[in-house]
Amino acid sequence: MKSRALLIHQGEVFAPTPMGIQDVLIINEQIVAIGARLEIPSWCDGTVISAKGHMVFPGFVDQHVHLAGGGGEGGPEFRTPEISLTALTKAGVTTAVGVLGTDGTTRSVAGLLAAARGLEAEGLSTFIYTGAYEVPTRTITDTPRNDVVLIDKVIGIGEIAVSDHRGSHPSDRTLAQLASEARVGGLLSGKAGVLHLHLGSGPRQLQPVYEVLAMADIPINTFVPTHLNRNSRLLSDAVELGHRGGWLDLTTGIVPTSDDPDAVDPADAMIFLRDQGVPWNHISFSSDAQGSAPTFDAKGHLTKMAMGSATTTWQAVLGLVQRGIPWHQAIEPVTSTPATILQLSRVGRLEPGAIAHLVLIQDDTISKVVSKGTLMVDDARPIVFGPYEQASVR
Repeated sequence: MKSRALLIHQGEVFAPTPMGIQDVLIINEQIVAIGARLEIPSWCDGTVISAKGHMVFPGFVDQHVHLAGGGGEGGPEFRTPEISLTALTKAGVTTAVGVLGTDGTTRSVAGLLAAARGLEAEGLSTFIYTGAYEVPTRTITDTPRNDVVLIDKVIGIGEIAVSDHRGSHPSDRTLAQLASEARVGGLLSGKAGVLHLHLGSGPRQLQPVYEVLAMADIPINTFVPTHLNRNSRLLSDAVELGHRGGWLDLTTGIVPTSDDPDAVDPADAMIFLRDQGVPWNHISFSSDAQGSAPTFDAKGHLTKMAMGSATTTWQAVLGLVQRGIPWHQAIEPVTSTPATILQLSRVGRLEPGAIAHLVLIQDDTISKVVSKGTLMVDDARPIVFGPYEQASVR
């Protein structure tokens, strides 16, 4: 059987470093060459895709997706469904990391792992965190560390809730022990071993992380706090963590609304952090796709429910460009930076040896998406579907 080749012809390539007009040659699931004049080898069955007039980016890396669904804060009817293949591909997401979230009772890490394996079989790169909001947290084996070491797709622990009324309010020492579980699990397995933290709007903000860093000999890059643009106070509190070399993750689905006026637009938050001296390549975007987005009143009563979408990552990138950020920098928070945070060396960049994940942009629109060497989206429409979504998506 001949190998399968795909030639992306004459696009403006951002790897994310600008490379100018180039061809990208893909054989099977891997990029094998990037150059000015490439040809499909004679020993391959090949297809050429014209990328003239397009920008060619790495496929997006979304490190916070509720692959198996989430939510439930308002009751069982508010449990969100599993995410579909096309909900990710039409948003340019080719690598997704699954989280469990609030509900570790009717949801399970095993179910999350199954959802990730299903999407992998459908053509994406997928990983998961083990755990849920609460501590002691949910696992597949007997400990979070063992999950990281023994289960291929588990690359860290999370999302653990801190400074949030829906969490279990772990003590600083308990949080330090959990961070150590993540750190040692990563060392033993050769993975990132991060502790992915959900930050709520509680008064302690990032103080639990600062206390752990003061008491325990744990590297700062073990912690990946997210939702930091929830309000301006939390965002300002994150500046110190950024100055100390920590990772900061902004949620692209969090934007100011009449119901949530304290939220900070992710593009504005990114530029604020940069202007405060936080390194650009230490700030990432993630979508919280398929997670529930509840609004509570001052007494803690649920007043409104929405659901996160993967499409918000691209909207945040466009927001950066509209604020004067050049394209090669604007795409870093959804490509190379999350890949670096999670130590995923074969995604988030366009280079020989990388998995063939590409997003082609025309007129500020996601026009084509290639995942593992397969064209998944063409002319801004999905052309590859999950087994249960074809009728509804078409």
